[in-house]
Amino acid sequence: MSVEEMLDAIKSQLENHEKRIAYLETRPEDKGGTTTKKLSIREIFISKKPKTDVDKTLVVGYYLENFQNCTSFNISDIEVGFRSAKEPPPININDAVNKNIRKGFIMSAYEKKNNKQAWVLTNLGIQYVDNDLKKQ
Repeated sequence: MSVEEMLDAIKSQLENHEKRIAYLETRPEDKGGTTTKKLSIREIFISKKPKTDVDKTLVVGYYLENFQNCTSFNISDIEVGFRSAKEPPPININDAVNKNIRKGFIMSAYEKKNNKQAWVLTNLGIQYVDNDLKKQ
């Protein structure tokens, strides 16, 4: 193979790469299209690595608000979240929520949800989870 042929082959390969990159950068999936995959609650658990029931409960609330677009969540939502994450729910979910309230990570919502007490994350709670469950 001559030097000229090798250069042509490299040039052709670079052009193919440029086309692929241009396609990948403009795919509808990457622009909010319907095929964009949301993170699962299990993936959030794996990335955040909560160790205590209190932190796990907070991560479930975080997931519900940020990935399920819930404006608030109740005890049933939290239990379903645990089971979806393939994590055993705490024996007393209300206790885990109350401990998060005392830490300032969760607060009561304005309205009940399905006739049950509902909660929302506070800014401090969101920052705590965003910071991988470490205080800033």
